[in-house]
Amino acid sequence: MKRDFLAITDFTKDEIYEIMEIARELKKVQKNGKSYKPLKDKSMAMIFQKPSARTRVSFETGMYQLGGHAVYLSPTDIQIGKREAVSDIARVLSRYTDVIMARLFGHEDILELAEYATVPVINGLTDLLHPCQVMSDVFTILEKKGSLENLKIAYIGDGNNVLNSWLNMASRLPMNLVLGTPEEYEPDKEILSMAKKSGVSQIDLYHNPKMAVKNADVIYTDVWVSMGQEKEKELRREIFKEYQVDDDLVNLADDDVIVMHCLPAHRGEEITDSVVDGPHSVVFDEAENRLHVQKAILVKLLGTE
Repeated sequence: MKRDFLAITDFTKDEIYEIMEIARELKKVQKNGKSYKPLKDKSMAMIFQKPSARTRVSFETGMYQLGGHAVYLSPTDIQIGKREAVSDIARVLSRYTDVIMARLFGHEDILELAEYATVPVINGLTDLLHPCQVMSDVFTILEKKGSLENLKIAYIGDGNNVLNSWLNMASRLPMNLVLGTPEEYEPDKEILSMAKKSGVSQIDLYHNPKMAVKNADVIYTDVWVSMGQEKEKELRREIFKEYQVDDDLVNLADDDVIVMHCLPAHRGEEITDSVVDGPHSVVFDEAENRLHVQKAILVKLLGTE
């Protein structure tokens, strides 16, 4: 049976760690200049409603490094759900390719795509979830810290798709996840409730960023204004101004804290230049790891590990 990756909860704890190990091996192979092409003659369709530099380049490059081929379908190539039904696109692309990756607005569209596709579907991002990003984030933390257990991970900012995926991860892997969000911008209530009910992790919610980052081992932030929210820009800037990750906020955390951001960063808004480019930042290691972890996900889903 085909496997999809639409949410982190599609994988068990053991499978997540398995993917981390595959990613570690694939990264080692690439860094040693060696070749490993288990996906020779395989093709991937990449559907983009939302444009992205990292998602496109990391998936396309990753598929090439694994011996396969990726086809980029821009927002004008496929007006998914408008010019053509999602179910029809799923059926057609399943006849042409071996796997589909989609970066969409509505989460219901990725669910429908997976329902009708007969090949694996990967969620490259929806307004609700960003699972590939958080898988890569966890891989980065494991590289830097060795384990998630006994770590305090403080997420500061908007309760968006990235935070929702962090909550899904907290229902699979044990951690101390601390949320620092404005009251009106908390994460999805159902996802937060499910993560807490799982009992896997300690999850705390504050509306004060200074309380959230106190003694943190990891500080994570993301943009205040996501794609499609441009009309709220000025309002969000005002509400979130106390949530900026600057040197003063970082100094409240552990001395060995690492700072993460999924990029693109709006420098001077949610994070300052001095932090992005500073000694605690692992932002660009984190971005690189999208390549290695997504390759591992492709290997896992296509059954060639």
